[in-house]
Amino acid sequence: MKEIPEVADVENFGKASRWEVVRAESDDNRNWLSDAPICSLLKIHHIGHAGRMWAQPPFQVIRAQASGTFALVGLEGTGETLIDGSWRKIKAGEICLLPAFAHTGIRAVNKKTWNFAWVRYQESRETSPILSASSPVIHKGSVDLLNHAIGGLGVEAARDVPEPAALHHWIELVHGFVIRAARPYQGDDRLWRLWEEVERNLAHNWKLSELAKIAHISPEHLRRLSQQQLGRSPIQQVTYLRMRRAAMLLATTHDKVETIAIEIGYESPFTFSNAFKRWTGRRPTDYRET
Repeated sequence: MKEIPEVADVENFGKASRWEVVRAESDDNRNWLSDAPICSLLKIHHIGHAGRMWAQPPFQVIRAQASGTFALVGLEGTGETLIDGSWRKIKAGEICLLPAFAHTGIRAVNKKTWNFAWVRYQESRETSPILSASSPVIHKGSVDLLNHAIGGLGVEAARDVPEPAALHHWIELVHGFVIRAARPYQGDDRLWRLWEEVERNLAHNWKLSELAKIAHISPEHLRRLSQQQLGRSPIQQVTYLRMRRAAMLLATTHDKVETIAIEIGYESPFTFSNAFKRWTGRRPTDYRET
Protein backbone atom coordinates (compact mmCIF):
# COMPACT_ATOMS: atom_id res chain seq x y z
CA MET A 1 0.00 0.00 0.00
CA LYS A 2 1.25 3.48 -0.81
CA GLU A 3 2.48 5.68 1.99
CA ILE A 4 0.44 8.91 2.01
CA PRO A 5 2.57 11.61 3.65
CA GLU A 6 1.49 14.91 5.17
CA VAL A 7 0.49 17.49 2.57
CA ALA A 8 1.96 20.67 4.08
CA ASP A 9 5.11 22.28 2.69
CA VAL A 10 8.26 21.33 4.64
CA GLU A 11 11.75 22.86 4.55
CA ASN A 12 14.16 21.23 7.02
CA PHE A 13 17.80 21.51 5.96
CA GLY A 14 19.42 20.51 9.25
CA LYS A 15 22.75 21.75 10.56
CA ALA A 16 24.75 19.03 8.80
CA SER A 17 23.69 20.07 5.29
CA ARG A 18 25.40 22.58 3.00
CA TRP A 19 24.59 23.83 -0.46
CA GLU A 20 25.58 26.01 -3.40
CA VAL A 21 22.75 27.67 -5.32
CA VAL A 22 22.03 30.33 -7.96
CA ARG A 23 18.60 31.98 -8.04
CA ALA A 24 16.70 33.95 -10.66
CA GLU A 25 14.79 36.38 -8.44
CA SER A 26 16.11 38.88 -5.92
CA ASP A 27 12.83 38.80 -3.97
CA ASP A 28 13.09 35.06 -3.20
CA ASN A 29 14.53 35.53 0.29
CA ARG A 30 13.93 32.18 1.93
CA ASN A 31 16.69 31.54 4.48
CA TRP A 32 18.54 28.98 2.40
CA LEU A 33 18.40 31.22 -0.69
CA SER A 34 19.11 34.59 0.89
CA ASP A 35 22.87 34.54 0.22
CA ALA A 36 22.68 32.95 -3.24
CA PRO A 37 23.93 34.98 -6.22
CA ILE A 38 21.22 36.26 -8.54
CA CYS A 39 21.20 35.42 -12.25
CA SER A 40 18.15 36.87 -13.99
CA LEU A 41 19.11 35.10 -17.24
CA LEU A 42 17.73 31.90 -15.68
CA LYS A 43 14.27 33.30 -16.46
CA ILE A 44 14.88 32.68 -20.17
CA HIS A 45 14.11 29.01 -19.53
CA HIS A 46 11.76 29.62 -16.57
CA ILE A 47 14.36 28.34 -14.08
CA GLY A 48 13.76 29.50 -10.50
CA HIS A 49 17.01 28.20 -9.02
CA ALA A 50 19.70 25.56 -9.51
CA GLY A 51 22.33 24.22 -7.19
CA ARG A 52 24.23 21.43 -5.50
CA MET A 53 23.54 19.95 -2.05
CA TRP A 54 25.44 17.84 0.50
CA ALA A 55 22.70 16.64 2.85
CA GLN A 56 22.29 14.49 5.94
CA PRO A 57 19.18 13.72 8.00
CA PRO A 58 16.96 15.40 8.99
CA PHE A 59 17.21 17.15 5.60
CA GLN A 60 13.77 17.13 3.97
CA VAL A 61 11.92 19.36 1.51
CA ILE A 62 8.28 18.69 0.60
CA ARG A 63 6.08 20.70 -1.75
CA ALA A 64 2.34 20.23 -1.40
CA GLN A 65 1.92 21.68 -4.88
CA ALA A 66 5.18 22.07 -6.78
CA SER A 67 5.41 25.25 -8.85
CA GLY A 68 7.41 23.62 -11.63
CA THR A 69 9.39 20.65 -12.84
CA PHE A 70 12.18 19.56 -10.47
CA ALA A 71 15.17 17.76 -12.00
CA LEU A 72 17.67 16.07 -9.68
CA VAL A 73 20.78 13.95 -10.27
CA GLY A 74 22.29 11.71 -7.60
CA LEU A 75 26.07 12.13 -7.31
CA GLU A 76 27.06 10.31 -4.10
CA GLY A 77 25.14 8.42 -1.42
CA THR A 78 21.42 7.67 -1.47
CA GLY A 79 18.35 9.81 -0.93
CA GLU A 80 14.62 9.46 -1.47
CA THR A 81 12.05 11.27 -3.53
CA LEU A 82 8.30 11.57 -2.97
CA ILE A 83 6.46 10.75 -6.19
CA ASP A 84 3.08 9.19 -7.01
CA GLY A 85 2.21 9.16 -3.30
CA SER A 86 5.20 7.18 -1.97
CA TRP A 87 8.94 7.54 -1.27
CA ARG A 88 11.43 6.01 -3.72
CA LYS A 89 15.21 5.73 -3.51
CA ILE A 90 17.56 7.79 -5.70
CA LYS A 91 21.03 6.33 -6.03
CA ALA A 92 24.26 7.82 -7.34
CA GLY A 93 24.18 7.89 -11.14
CA GLU A 94 20.38 8.26 -11.35
CA ILE A 95 18.30 11.12 -12.69
CA CYS A 96 14.95 11.98 -11.08
CA LEU A 97 12.27 14.13 -12.72
CA LEU A 98 9.35 15.41 -10.62
CA PRO A 99 6.40 17.10 -12.37
CA ALA A 100 4.84 20.51 -11.78
CA PHE A 101 1.59 20.88 -9.80
CA ALA A 102 2.23 17.63 -7.93
CA HIS A 103 2.85 16.65 -4.29
CA THR A 104 6.60 15.98 -4.34
CA GLY A 105 9.58 15.92 -2.00
CA ILE A 106 13.15 14.85 -1.34
CA ARG A 107 14.92 13.70 1.82
CA ALA A 108 18.21 12.29 3.12
CA VAL A 109 17.83 8.83 4.61
CA ASN A 110 21.08 7.74 6.27
CA LYS A 111 24.23 9.07 7.95
CA LYS A 112 26.30 8.99 4.76
CA THR A 113 26.13 12.37 3.05
CA TRP A 114 23.77 12.52 0.09
CA ASN A 115 25.28 14.66 -2.66
CA PHE A 116 22.99 15.75 -5.50
CA ALA A 117 22.50 18.58 -8.00
CA TRP A 118 19.16 20.05 -9.02
CA VAL A 119 17.24 22.47 -11.24
CA ARG A 120 13.88 23.92 -10.20
CA TYR A 121 11.63 25.35 -12.92
CA GLN A 122 8.72 27.78 -12.55
CA GLU A 123 5.87 26.71 -14.84
CA SER A 124 2.30 27.73 -15.59
CA ARG A 125 -0.44 26.75 -18.00
CA GLU A 126 1.13 29.09 -20.57
CA THR A 127 4.62 27.59 -20.16
CA SER A 128 5.71 24.71 -22.37
CA PRO A 129 6.15 21.80 -19.93
CA ILE A 130 9.60 20.29 -19.48
CA LEU A 131 8.22 16.78 -18.98
CA SER A 132 6.46 14.97 -21.80
CA ALA A 133 4.14 11.98 -21.72
CA SER A 134 7.14 9.69 -22.13
CA SER A 135 9.42 11.30 -19.53
CA PRO A 136 10.79 8.80 -17.00
CA VAL A 137 10.53 9.17 -13.22
CA ILE A 138 13.97 7.83 -12.32
CA HIS A 139 16.57 6.48 -14.73
CA LYS A 140 20.33 6.21 -15.09
CA GLY A 141 22.29 8.84 -16.97
CA SER A 142 25.44 10.96 -17.24
CA VAL A 143 24.81 12.88 -14.03
CA ASP A 144 28.22 14.57 -13.92
CA LEU A 145 27.26 16.74 -16.89
CA LEU A 146 24.58 18.61 -14.95
CA ASN A 147 26.78 18.76 -11.85
CA HIS A 148 29.63 20.43 -13.72
CA ALA A 149 27.32 22.82 -15.58
CA ILE A 150 25.66 23.99 -12.36
CA GLY A 151 29.08 24.34 -10.74
CA GLY A 152 30.32 26.50 -13.62
CA LEU A 153 27.17 28.63 -13.50
CA GLY A 154 27.63 29.17 -9.77
CA VAL A 155 31.26 30.26 -10.12
CA GLU A 156 30.44 32.74 -12.88
CA ALA A 157 27.33 34.13 -11.12
CA ALA A 158 29.33 34.71 -7.92
CA ARG A 159 31.95 36.89 -9.67
CA ASP A 160 31.97 40.61 -8.86
CA VAL A 161 31.13 41.33 -12.50
CA PRO A 162 29.70 38.19 -14.16
CA GLU A 163 30.17 37.86 -17.91
CA PRO A 164 26.70 37.66 -19.55
CA ALA A 165 27.96 35.52 -22.45
CA ALA A 166 29.50 32.99 -20.05
CA LEU A 167 26.33 32.90 -17.94
CA HIS A 168 24.28 32.28 -21.08
CA HIS A 169 26.46 29.34 -22.13
CA TRP A 170 26.31 27.72 -18.67
CA ILE A 171 22.53 28.15 -18.52
CA GLU A 172 22.09 26.60 -21.97
CA LEU A 173 24.14 23.60 -20.83
CA VAL A 174 22.06 23.22 -17.65
CA HIS A 175 18.73 23.49 -19.47
CA GLY A 176 19.90 21.32 -22.35
CA PHE A 177 20.85 18.52 -19.98
CA VAL A 178 17.43 18.60 -18.31
CA ILE A 179 15.64 18.53 -21.66
CA ARG A 180 17.69 15.53 -22.78
CA ALA A 181 17.07 13.77 -19.46
CA ALA A 182 13.33 14.41 -19.76
CA ARG A 183 13.12 13.01 -23.29
CA PRO A 184 15.66 10.20 -23.52
CA TYR A 185 13.41 7.85 -25.49
CA GLN A 186 12.22 10.18 -28.25
CA GLY A 187 14.01 7.96 -30.76
CA ASP A 188 12.14 4.85 -29.58
CA ASP A 189 8.84 4.82 -31.47
CA ARG A 190 7.61 1.91 -29.37
CA LEU A 191 6.93 4.06 -26.33
CA TRP A 192 7.01 7.78 -26.81
CA ARG A 193 4.47 7.75 -29.66
CA LEU A 194 2.24 5.50 -27.56
CA TRP A 195 2.19 7.86 -24.58
CA GLU A 196 1.68 10.89 -26.78
CA GLU A 197 -1.39 9.11 -28.21
CA VAL A 198 -2.67 8.26 -24.74
CA GLU A 199 -2.17 11.84 -23.54
CA ARG A 200 -4.23 13.12 -26.46
CA ASN A 201 -7.17 10.94 -25.40
CA LEU A 202 -7.11 10.48 -21.62
CA ALA A 203 -10.88 10.00 -21.52
CA HIS A 204 -10.55 6.66 -23.32
CA ASN A 205 -10.79 3.47 -21.24
CA TRP A 206 -7.30 2.21 -22.00
CA LYS A 207 -6.52 -1.53 -21.68
CA LEU A 208 -3.07 -3.14 -21.66
CA SER A 209 -3.81 -5.13 -24.81
CA GLU A 210 -4.84 -1.98 -26.66
CA LEU A 211 -1.74 -0.10 -25.53
CA ALA A 212 0.46 -2.97 -26.71
CA LYS A 213 -1.29 -3.05 -30.08
CA ILE A 214 -0.61 0.67 -30.63
CA ALA A 215 3.05 0.15 -29.69
CA HIS A 216 3.25 -2.92 -32.00
CA ILE A 217 4.70 -5.12 -29.25
CA SER A 218 3.35 -7.81 -26.93
CA PRO A 219 1.69 -6.81 -23.62
CA GLU A 220 4.49 -8.47 -21.65
CA HIS A 221 7.18 -6.68 -23.67
CA LEU A 222 5.36 -3.38 -23.15
CA ARG A 223 5.19 -4.07 -19.42
CA ARG A 224 8.94 -4.69 -19.26
CA LEU A 225 9.87 -1.65 -21.36
CA SER A 226 7.56 0.64 -19.45
CA GLN A 227 8.94 -0.46 -16.10
CA GLN A 228 12.51 -0.17 -17.33
CA GLN A 229 12.22 3.21 -19.04
CA LEU A 230 9.54 5.01 -17.02
CA GLY A 231 9.58 3.32 -13.63
CA ARG A 232 5.87 2.47 -13.91
CA SER A 233 3.70 -0.26 -15.39
CA PRO A 234 1.73 0.73 -18.52
CA ILE A 235 -1.54 1.12 -16.60
CA GLN A 236 0.24 3.09 -13.86
CA GLN A 237 1.60 5.38 -16.57
CA VAL A 238 -1.93 5.97 -17.89
CA THR A 239 -3.04 6.86 -14.36
CA TYR A 240 -0.01 9.12 -13.91
CA LEU A 241 -0.83 11.03 -17.10
CA ARG A 242 -4.42 11.44 -15.92
CA MET A 243 -3.37 12.68 -12.48
CA ARG A 244 -0.82 15.06 -13.99
CA ARG A 245 -3.47 16.57 -16.28
CA ALA A 246 -5.94 16.80 -13.40
CA ALA A 247 -3.41 18.55 -11.16
CA MET A 248 -2.63 21.08 -13.89
CA LEU A 249 -6.33 21.79 -14.52
CA LEU A 250 -7.06 22.14 -10.81
CA ALA A 251 -4.16 24.56 -10.40
CA THR A 252 -4.72 26.69 -13.49
CA THR A 253 -8.48 26.66 -14.28
CA HIS A 254 -11.83 27.06 -12.56
CA ASP A 255 -13.28 23.92 -14.18
CA LYS A 256 -15.55 21.89 -11.92
CA VAL A 257 -14.14 18.70 -10.42
CA GLU A 258 -16.84 16.73 -12.25
CA THR A 259 -15.77 18.26 -15.57
CA ILE A 260 -12.12 17.45 -14.97
CA ALA A 261 -12.98 13.89 -13.96
CA ILE A 262 -14.81 13.27 -17.24
CA GLU A 263 -12.04 14.91 -19.29
CA ILE A 264 -9.42 12.47 -17.96
CA GLY A 265 -11.53 9.32 -18.14
CA TYR A 266 -13.49 9.01 -14.87
CA GLU A 267 -17.27 8.73 -15.13
CA SER A 268 -17.63 9.08 -11.36
CA PRO A 269 -16.25 12.19 -9.57
CA PHE A 270 -16.07 10.09 -6.39
CA THR A 271 -13.84 7.48 -8.07
CA PHE A 272 -11.66 10.25 -9.50
CA SER A 273 -11.41 11.92 -6.07
CA ASN A 274 -10.28 8.66 -4.45
CA ALA A 275 -7.68 8.04 -7.18
CA PHE A 276 -6.40 11.59 -6.94
CA LYS A 277 -6.00 11.30 -3.17
CA ARG A 278 -4.07 8.04 -3.51
CA TRP A 279 -1.58 9.74 -5.83
CA THR A 280 -1.31 13.21 -4.25
CA GLY A 281 -2.40 12.81 -0.62
CA ARG A 282 -5.33 15.23 -1.06
CA ARG A 283 -8.83 15.44 -2.45
CA PRO A 284 -9.16 17.56 -5.61
CA THR A 285 -11.01 20.33 -3.78
CA ASP A 286 -8.31 20.49 -1.09
CA TYR A 287 -5.60 20.53 -3.75
CA ARG A 288 -7.23 23.49 -5.50
CA GLU A 289 -7.41 25.49 -2.27
CA THR A 290 -3.66 25.18 -1.60
